[in-house]
Amino acid sequence: MAIGFVAVNAAPIETDLDGFIEQARAWLDQNAAPRHSPQDEQPRAWGEGEFSVAVFHNLSFEEEKQVLDDLVAWNARKRQRGYHAVDWPVEFGGLGLTRAHSLAFNRLERDYGPPASHELFAVTKRLIAPTIAHFGTADQKTRFVGPLLATEVLCCQLFSEPGAGSDLAGLACRAVRDGDQWIVNGQKVWSSGAQFAHWGLLIARSDPDAVKHNGMTAFMLPLDHPGVEVRPIRQMSGGTSFNEVFISDAPIGDDLRIGAEGDGWNVALTTLGYERDRSSGDSSGATGGSWEQLLGTAQEMGVTGDPVIREALTRMYVHRRVEHMLNRRAADLARLGQPGPEGSLGKIFWTEGMRLMSDAVSLVLGPRLVADTGEWGTYEWGEHVLGAPGYRIAGGSDEIQRNIIGERVLGLPREPRVDRDRPWKDVPR
Repeated sequence: MAIGFVAVNAAPIETDLDGFIEQARAWLDQNAAPRHSPQDEQPRAWGEGEFSVAVFHNLSFEEEKQVLDDLVAWNARKRQRGYHAVDWPVEFGGLGLTRAHSLAFNRLERDYGPPASHELFAVTKRLIAPTIAHFGTADQKTRFVGPLLATEVLCCQLFSEPGAGSDLAGLACRAVRDGDQWIVNGQKVWSSGAQFAHWGLLIARSDPDAVKHNGMTAFMLPLDHPGVEVRPIRQMSGGTSFNEVFISDAPIGDDLRIGAEGDGWNVALTTLGYERDRSSGDSSGATGGSWEQLLGTAQEMGVTGDPVIREALTRMYVHRRVEHMLNRRAADLARLGQPGPEGSLGKIFWTEGMRLMSDAVSLVLGPRLVADTGEWGTYEWGEHVLGAPGYRIAGGSDEIQRNIIGERVLGLPREPRVDRDRPWKDVPR
């Protein structure tokens, strides 16, 4: 196969996949520390280093900001070679290569211990950037997509509300047209990372006389705007990753409207489709512990001979293998167009895997899960068990995902709804 090159900062990038992998590995050797010594092919001894299986961070504001700063700094270093956006077009700062190249780099990167993940970082790059690339005007793409991929600016979602969670189309945050701008009033909640974000992708009610799915419009809202207040929410895991956002008479220029007026539902569905897509293989998206950590814990506890625990471990292993194959299939489908309802199946598999992990580690550890004995790799699992249920709601509850699969994939009859053809203003609340 012929070898081609893409120039990035005057340094040629090989487009042949094998050559790309070799070149990327050499760059990672120079710019990042491998998880294990090249001379040591054995994993780290049990009990060494940090053990983290948390789903949500239990960190102070300063500690969480440092996690995010480390990720942004690492992304900036990758940007020097275009590795932060391997399969994105060159005009957005990417390399313009294939998804196969991007997945290959992500697999390599995992061996070099990149900084800990943060949801705002993932939302900015994997959700908001592609949404604006799809719906944005030429000026909006130039203004936002490159900086979002580079994480020079960070953006959260402003979708859910106290009275509109799983039924997102019932949201009440109002945007009223006033000449060439909009005046926004309302409240958003469960906005991950909003306390660190520069922008929020906002879905607001722009036409209360339309049926609820048709009367919404999407905007990019600057979070340092007058009339915008962000308040962190303390979670039971200890951290404050989630936030509520209050918006009072905040003006937004029409140049910050994303998509057509009244097309906010389609913008939201596209963003949620990216959120439910677990096929990227991005190393920054690892959440809630690995199969290897579960197995290592069971081995250290000396319980792998117990038949009940062996069955739980086997269920977890088989689930992870099926999930991996499902994500490979989703990646193939994603190359053919926008993410569709198939992403709901991947999302259910992911959250079900978290439940299986919680069940298995509860059997493995017993009282050690709730009593801190000081043993490495035991009590830390409590952060997984406390955090895992949250993802059964995030991105659309499991029940909503099953409805999507039933109605849009299997073609089953829709559930009866009394508000389907009624103007939003006439729907009881």
